[in-house]
Amino acid sequence: MKQIIIATKNKGKAKEFKEFFSKHNIEAISLLDLDQDIPDVEETGSTFEENAALKAEQIAALLDTPVLADDSGLMIDALDGRPGLFSARYAGEPKDDQANIDKVLEEMKEIPEPERTARFICVLAVAIPGERTIFRTGYCEGKINFTERGENGFGYDPIFTPEGYEVTMAELTPDEKNQISHRKDAISQLEKWIHTL
Repeated sequence: MKQIIIATKNKGKAKEFKEFFSKHNIEAISLLDLDQDIPDVEETGSTFEENAALKAEQIAALLDTPVLADDSGLMIDALDGRPGLFSARYAGEPKDDQANIDKVLEEMKEIPEPERTARFICVLAVAIPGERTIFRTGYCEGKINFTERGENGFGYDPIFTPEGYEVTMAELTPDEKNQISHRKDAISQLEKWIHTL
C-alpha cells in the first residue's frame, strides 16, 4: 500500500493521519486534497463500526483505492452510554459543541463524583477494494467534570478529565492530548496491522 485516502474534511484530523502514515512511507490524502467533490456519506449505522465502514467502503468503491474512515464519540456510563453515536449532534441540529456540553452537564448535575465515569471511543475502518474491511478501536478512559475548563481541543474536551490526570482534555496541549487520545490508541492498533502488510 503506497497511498491511502483519509475520509475526512477535518484539517486537524487529516494532519494527524498524514503524519502517522508518512512514518510508514504511505502517502495519506484527505478529502480536502482531492480535485473532485466527494458527497458526504450518511451515517445510518447503529454502531461506530457500521458508520466507519459505511464511509470507508463507499468512498473506496467510488475511488477504487484504499480508504480510512473513523467514527468516534463519548460514552457516559451514568447516561447508559449516551451521547454515543449521537455525540456530534447530541443537542440537535445544527452541530453545536457548546449546546452538547450544556446538555450533558444538565443531565449529569445530580450524578455524584464516583459515578461520572466515561470514555471516548474511536473506531477506524480501512476499506481496500476487493478485501475485507479492517477495524481497529481505541479508547480514552476518564470522567465527566461538573464544570467546563480549558481552551484547547474541541467537542467535549472541556468537561472530560482523562484517567490519571487532574486537568481536562481541553487543558492539555495538543501534543499532550495526542499522546493519550482515543484516536492515538486506535492508530497504535493500526500500526501493528501495517507492519503485517
